[in-house]
Amino acid sequence: MAFVVRDATDADAPRIVEFQLAMARETEGIELDLETCTRGVAAVFADSELGRYFVAAQDGNVVGSLMITYEWSDWRNGVVWWIQSVYVVPEARGGGVYRRMYEAIQRLVRESSAIRGIRLYVDTRNTAAQQVYERLGMDGGHYRVFEWMKG
Repeated sequence: MAFVVRDATDADAPRIVEFQLAMARETEGIELDLETCTRGVAAVFADSELGRYFVAAQDGNVVGSLMITYEWSDWRNGVVWWIQSVYVVPEARGGGVYRRMYEAIQRLVRESSAIRGIRLYVDTRNTAAQQVYERLGMDGGHYRVFEWMKG
């Protein structure tokens, strides 16, 4: 399968929203509010400081997406990119879509002196995704993410 990984555009926003709704349902059993999610995706396109979306397309059809957000690291005197909101359509899973997106992100990080690394978090129950990340050389053994969310 040949994939093109590219920066997402406003035209990709409805597909990204669709992916986010599906991901929440599949991985955490949560039904996201369509309007809230739509506004959230639009906010990233309106303000690049919030994040950056990438998509993987096959024959012009978007089959995967992810979002990058930014963390300043005083330890590293640079930015760490967080991969978030990863989704690949079920029929394309296992075909290297995420691998190609990750490799594209990793290439951008390697080419930049300002970006120091890549992180992501994954639901502890999502063992299939964890295996993919480990095969790509990511290490999840030394940190745990804790959170508090309003509402």
